[in-house]
Amino acid sequence: MTSRQLPSRQLPTPHTPKRHLVTIGSAVALPVRRVAFIAAAVVTVLIVVAAVATLSIGRIGIPVADLVPAITGHGQGTDTFVMNRLRGPRLVVGIGTGAALGLSGALFQSVTRNPLGSPDVIGLASGAGAGAAAVALFLPDTVPASLGALAGAVLAMALVYVSTGTGFRNPGRLVVAGIGTAAMATAVTQYVVYAVERDKATALTAYVNGSLAARDWGHATTIWLVLLVTVPLTVLIARRLEIGEMGDDLAQGLGSAPRATKTFAVILSIVLSAGAVSVAGPIAFIALTAPQIAKRITRGTGPHLTLSTLVGALLLTLADLCSQQLPLFDDLPVGIYTMALGGVYLGYLLIHEWRQGIL
Repeated sequence: MTSRQLPSRQLPTPHTPKRHLVTIGSAVALPVRRVAFIAAAVVTVLIVVAAVATLSIGRIGIPVADLVPAITGHGQGTDTFVMNRLRGPRLVVGIGTGAALGLSGALFQSVTRNPLGSPDVIGLASGAGAGAAAVALFLPDTVPASLGALAGAVLAMALVYVSTGTGFRNPGRLVVAGIGTAAMATAVTQYVVYAVERDKATALTAYVNGSLAARDWGHATTIWLVLLVTVPLTVLIARRLEIGEMGDDLAQGLGSAPRATKTFAVILSIVLSAGAVSVAGPIAFIALTAPQIAKRITRGTGPHLTLSTLVGALLLTLADLCSQQLPLFDDLPVGIYTMALGGVYLGYLLIHEWRQGIL
């Protein structure tokens, strides 16, 4: 009797995106996916297109043919003024601020493993607004609003740190403490807007909503210095964050020190957000939406740090382009556009999470 061997059936294996590791010395290993690389290249091109449109569109825009001389310092007449005073600094600050917020949100959402997590949620933006408002009320024409915003953000984070009882290590407590801090800070801001004179209240309202108007090269230097310091530090923990996505127990077993990594990531997120607040005010929802858009573009796991940074820069650049060029709203603060964008996306996200049975 001969036995016949039946062909074995192979179970399908789930498709996982192909990844490569880019190593920098022996301390840094960055996972790079082909899809993420292509997406980052496309978003970078879109940022360049949006930047060209920002500089060239409008009555006083620089003609596209004259952009290169204007950028290199060889422009003539009005082009030099527009590049160096009106639109150039505003554009550079917008790109840097959006990048900082996108990276900040990606770090925070990686730590909390929650798509609704962002520095906005833990009260940083609200604290910044309250700080700017307090300066306008008690130290008018003495302390710049940006310095007050930075102080308010730091104070809010200190309050959250103390309130949790565990510092920044427990994501759940962090969010709860942040919501309470944000509520108190918002109350302070609303009181100040009600109490100050009408002219000051108008200017203050524009600032606490987030604005890129009247930015200069000093603001640009500030936000890009923040990025210069924080981005290399983020690169150092990128691989640990990638491992942390698989759970604390496994990460601990692989020697990635998840608690220390989480604390360091939250600190970097706060520094990035505080830097953005100091130059542009509390611009909402970029930190929330940019990482989620990056995740849905690549359809992969991981913190998506690079793509989130680029998406944040693109979102804020486009929002500021709308702020400058839409005739219906004359130079509306850019933060109002980001709030509209974030509100729509937050509604979509909540419905999606509810349908998935997560909420």
